[in-house]
Amino acid sequence: MSSPNPPTNRRLLAIDQGTTSSRAILFDEECRPLRTAQREIHQSFPTPGFVEHDAVEIWESVLSTAREVLEGVDPKTITSIGITNQRETILLWDRKTGQPLAPAIVWQDRRTTSEMALLEENSQLIREKTGLLPDPYFSASKLKWLLREIPGAMQRAKAGELAAGTIDSWLIYKLTNGREHVTDVTNASRTMLMNIHAGGWDESLLALFEVPAKLLPRIVSSSGHLGEADVAHFGTAIPIGSAIGDQQAALFGQLCASPGLVKCTYGTGCFLLAFTGEEAITSHQRLLTTIAWQIGNQAKTYALEGSVFVGGAAIQWLRDGLGLIKSAAGINELAAKVPDSGGVILVPAMAGMGAPFWDPSARGTIHGITRGTTSAHIARATLDGIAWQVADLVQAMGKDAGRKISTLRVDGGAAASDLLMQTQADVSGIDVERPQNVESTALGAAMLAGLAAGVWGGVEDLAPLRTINKTFRPELSTPERKARQKMWRKAVKRSQNWV
Repeated sequence: MSSPNPPTNRRLLAIDQGTTSSRAILFDEECRPLRTAQREIHQSFPTPGFVEHDAVEIWESVLSTAREVLEGVDPKTITSIGITNQRETILLWDRKTGQPLAPAIVWQDRRTTSEMALLEENSQLIREKTGLLPDPYFSASKLKWLLREIPGAMQRAKAGELAAGTIDSWLIYKLTNGREHVTDVTNASRTMLMNIHAGGWDESLLALFEVPAKLLPRIVSSSGHLGEADVAHFGTAIPIGSAIGDQQAALFGQLCASPGLVKCTYGTGCFLLAFTGEEAITSHQRLLTTIAWQIGNQAKTYALEGSVFVGGAAIQWLRDGLGLIKSAAGINELAAKVPDSGGVILVPAMAGMGAPFWDPSARGTIHGITRGTTSAHIARATLDGIAWQVADLVQAMGKDAGRKISTLRVDGGAAASDLLMQTQADVSGIDVERPQNVESTALGAAMLAGLAAGVWGGVEDLAPLRTINKTFRPELSTPERKARQKMWRKAVKRSQNWV
């Protein structure tokens, strides 16, 4: 699809709907951010292990931030809209009215832990078809819970009265005023209901999780013509050119489009992805095989992924739960007051542990506290804990690849911290490369939307647009790194056996 706008006036609107906030960013065709608007969304924890979002609030936050960045801008100059979103979060809504039947169940939610434990005998089937491991992290068990717990939901779903989807589906449905019910291949691959090799919803998995097929959206490419935002929203109809899960969007935004390139995004969680091309590699280190993206009618591409459930969320906990800092950025100033953690080790397993441990029952723990421990030591230990979790993933990824990873491309809000990035280089023993624009998630969505609109001819045209801000190199000796890793692993085992 070619753009009707002049080459010098082409702009791309990126919608980045994350776990803690919604953002809209307006990019020019050089991938420079022109305007940004952001709005936090409420986090609801109705009972231990439950994490919910208000789907209506999500939609309103997206619409308001998008309108804010377009204020005073001729909407006809917007070539395409790109959407990226928190993955695995699922919701159920009335197909005609567009009203949610219940709060969205967030990816961090653990309410289906016991149910997923009963599916261990099906783990091989799930692994072969989806590339995933049985865990409440993924959407399928959450959707099953909604259909079971909401009175009449299953009957209405079978009758075709309801729609279900991840956040990308919800936003496209709302943007198109209910005309489109679609999801892209990356979000579909995280539901545990899609066969990532065949590319469609899998009948045996739908039966396993008791999900009626007519409830689900149509699976589409990550980049292409996905619909049009209704004229009522922005004053003119604007093509929707991309939809992609946030971690795959960051992988694309970092231009990790050749096998072997690896990125880590530091957001609410931390997510390490290695691009593997058209080959879906099975991990032997309990990492996940997932779809990286699909552009138009081209072949699907794949990635290996390791997920840390609590990354930046641990910093939020210091701010909101303990009151040790007034803002998330304040952790750097507090942690810099001490040269190290003073022997304190914090394992941020507040929502269980992801790869390579996959222990939903693990809990956050703090070890090594003495009378001399201060808030600065706790802050430093929190940054260490985030870095060590990522280091475990780097090591596992290297084993799967059969070679040591030499460079880690980083992005996300916490990647702006020099202290955290230097710590990451130290505990991983590899170079850490930070781009000029650490908001790679929104950038990836904009790039994919631009490809759909013909702003660029191909991925190769994007390479000159990526610039490096700083490279952090390891300063810790190998013996000291190994000694610290030994203590870290001991603390992890205690977090897994906390009762």
